[in-house]
Amino acid sequence: MKTIGNIIWFILGGFIGGTLWLLAGAILCATVVGIPFGMACFRIASFAYAPFGKELVDARDMGEERIAGTGLMNVLWVVLAGLWLAISNVLAGIACFCSIIGIPFGIACFKLASASFAPLGKRIVSSDMAFAVRQRKANAELDQRLGSEA
Repeated sequence: MKTIGNIIWFILGGFIGGTLWLLAGAILCATVVGIPFGMACFRIASFAYAPFGKELVDARDMGEERIAGTGLMNVLWVVLAGLWLAISNVLAGIACFCSIIGIPFGIACFKLASASFAPLGKRIVSSDMAFAVRQRKANAELDQRLGSEA
């Protein structure tokens, strides 16, 4: 089902959206200061081409080290571009929810809004991997809480 959704998504606008993200990433990578933002654009582009069956997770939850300054860079991203991108994706998602057929595409738009709001320090993984990551994080938090009560 996710393959069919991704094909329909790609044909009806995912190709254009993903290509625009690639173009933005290339422009940002042409500047030294914009390289982290450009890499984030490339990540979002892969997500924009085929969002079904994928989710966004924190890189730290995947066992990766977070690059120093990621939080500050996300704040800059939100101020300069992320807020407007997220708003446009949310509005597109609301429009998709106006029909029953459009509901899965609306959900995909909301996932893109999440990705475009703060993409630095995030990884795009399969839905199964995201579930496993959330489960592992929940188990670790539960172990910590139970350990502190004893």
